[in-house]
Amino acid sequence: MGSPLYAAVLQDAADDAAAAGKTQDLVADDPAPGPRGDALGLRLMAAVHRLALEGQAPALAALLPSTRATDPDTPVDAAAVWRATRELLDDRLDLLRPLVALPCQTNEVGRAAALAFGFFEAAARGLPLRLLEVGASAGLNLRCDHFRFGGGGAFSGPRDSPVNLEGLWRDAPPHLRPRLVVGERHGCDRRPVDATAEEGRLSLLASVWADQTARFARLRGAIALARLVPVTLDQADVADWLPPRLGEARPGLATVVYHSIFDEYLPDATRRAFYETLREAGGRAREDAPLFWVRLEPVRGTLGYAVTLTRWPGGDERVVARSGAHGTDVSLP
Repeated sequence: MGSPLYAAVLQDAADDAAAAGKTQDLVADDPAPGPRGDALGLRLMAAVHRLALEGQAPALAALLPSTRATDPDTPVDAAAVWRATRELLDDRLDLLRPLVALPCQTNEVGRAAALAFGFFEAAARGLPLRLLEVGASAGLNLRCDHFRFGGGGAFSGPRDSPVNLEGLWRDAPPHLRPRLVVGERHGCDRRPVDATAEEGRLSLLASVWADQTARFARLRGAIALARLVPVTLDQADVADWLPPRLGEARPGLATVVYHSIFDEYLPDATRRAFYETLREAGGRAREDAPLFWVRLEPVRGTLGYAVTLTRWPGGDERVVARSGAHGTDVSLP
């Protein structure tokens, strides 16, 4: 997934754990629920990365592209990073334990480049969008109308945006507009993050892979934008939060329920309730108050990701784009 540094360091960490080293001491008591172990490897790297970002691991910070003073694009010595990480495991295990227990809470800004293919189609009839993001984390992508998009010979959004996603599109969206128009924006998450607070900022930055400097630039721009464009983020489960928001038609707005890399983390009962809420609301949708469901999720049996759009009235469903996990290389299906 584009991080040779993390691939190498996590392999070293796995070998250390298998040899009953300090890595095993750190993760032995982790419950690791869910089919993916609740992203244990990424939580481990986020914990280590956070100490570097906070200035509590200067030897490691001097090596990571995200924190070192030298050119971030120069090659990184993965073996040296592992040695510095291993020293942290020896010396700062007490600091790492609570950080590894924190949930992996990534708000990937680049995914907006893929989701935008669905957003532009929802906006094709000229209605302002009512964005409802579930699993919103810090809600950074709820400000997507302030992002700069580009690629495939086309551009959209303000030129001076602090979030520049130019180059992530391989193809231009068929329903491209000069700029998305958002009338309302709301989100929910079981553990929402306040990107404007120091704790939230560190949590988000730590979860980005330290050798992916372009993602860092986009995230920092989105955090700056969050201070200028307020959104409402509710701490809530999607099964409780969504039904009242879809209970009444909103004439003059195109309601867009959307998410990215969210579905696989839902308990089965929550997923069923979520889907049923959408189907019921779709049955009530009208042409002057349409409902769209836009989601960027993995494609079963492959390493790829797709943006799928369902539109009501009608319930028509189709894939509108394909992309990488972080919104890169977005193309038409």
